[in-house]
Amino acid sequence: MEDWALIRRLAAEGVPNARIAARLGISRTTVVKAVNSDAPPKYVRKSAETSFAVFEPRVRVLLAEFPDMPATVLAERVGWTGSVSWFRENVARLRPEHRPVDPADRLSWEAGDAAQCDLWFPPRKITLENGTAALLPVLVITAAFSRFTVGRMIPSKATEDLLLGMWQLLHQLGRVPRRLLWDNERGIGRGPRRSEGVPAFMGTLATRLVLLPPRDPESKGIVERRNGWFETSFMPGRSFASPADFNEQFTDWLAGANSRVVRTTKARPVDLLETDKAAMLPLPPVPPVTGWRRQARLGRDYYVRVAGNDYSVDPAAIGRMVDAHADLDKVKVKLEGRLVGEHPRVWARGVTLTDPAHVETAGRLRREFQQPRPRPAGDPLVRDLADYDRAFGLTGEGVA
Repeated sequence: MEDWALIRRLAAEGVPNARIAARLGISRTTVVKAVNSDAPPKYVRKSAETSFAVFEPRVRVLLAEFPDMPATVLAERVGWTGSVSWFRENVARLRPEHRPVDPADRLSWEAGDAAQCDLWFPPRKITLENGTAALLPVLVITAAFSRFTVGRMIPSKATEDLLLGMWQLLHQLGRVPRRLLWDNERGIGRGPRRSEGVPAFMGTLATRLVLLPPRDPESKGIVERRNGWFETSFMPGRSFASPADFNEQFTDWLAGANSRVVRTTKARPVDLLETDKAAMLPLPPVPPVTGWRRQARLGRDYYVRVAGNDYSVDPAAIGRMVDAHADLDKVKVKLEGRLVGEHPRVWARGVTLTDPAHVETAGRLRREFQQPRPRPAGDPLVRDLADYDRAFGLTGEGVA
């Protein structure tokens, strides 16, 4: 390195190549190469064929058809018996040549334009009413412009519970974004198909549902990053006695989270919320039709099944058509608009809820049914048979 720099300095000063060669004890050819080179000389080892070279053509064939095939499977398919790490390193070198490129754009969001919706599953089971525990989904909605986030735990991923949760969160937000972005969630829709009740719900809100295509994470990256943040900042060190306890703690924590500065916007979501809401749509004057609904003829056991659980109904309605409706908190049963049963909704499955008043009424009706009914005296429907003889002209003498 020092000789190369000295040669170029001397040559720049006008010293002939022969004198430089004699001064440094090197050949004139070396001096000419140093003067004509743009970079200092470096040692380059002559490439030699490696053990992977024999397997490379077959690996390329497999990667061309299956670009995401794991390196361990590739090694098995081509019969590699050498170092797994060396094979994995060479596969990593070849894979980008065969995997299609999917660039991710940096998106910008206008005020009121969109909200990103997603389901987050906290990595901790929640105790339910019957003592069992389950992993329950949390519906999260994040306004794309302000980054303001609302969320709550819901009983299931069923369409009925998703729409109930969306309506509660939008009502909490106070306005309706012009677009609601979802990925292909079964309870909302997939591809061109929309789940039953979803089009009517969106029509009542006057908003547009956008189902994102597969492998498009950047279009919903804001809410998905929030989900990861919940697991690292909200969950540690917490315990939850019930879903209601989870929602209370989560709501309190979100109030503080929405007051923190977001790195990308350099602002707090709570400070941008009013600008975001001003460009959103107003809440509809009539609430959308949501919840679990069932119409059934009440059987002798005076129970109706709603969302996997049985709820008692006033036995006086046995044999008649009743309408059951359940939201996230209550189950109500009505007969021709009159309330004949009301219970808190149970999030567990296979549970029977009984109102003691209904049991008491059933016992009274059963005792009344078992008592014999006395025949009233002088029944006007009983007729003397002699009336029929006189009507047909029959007398006692003419009868043999």
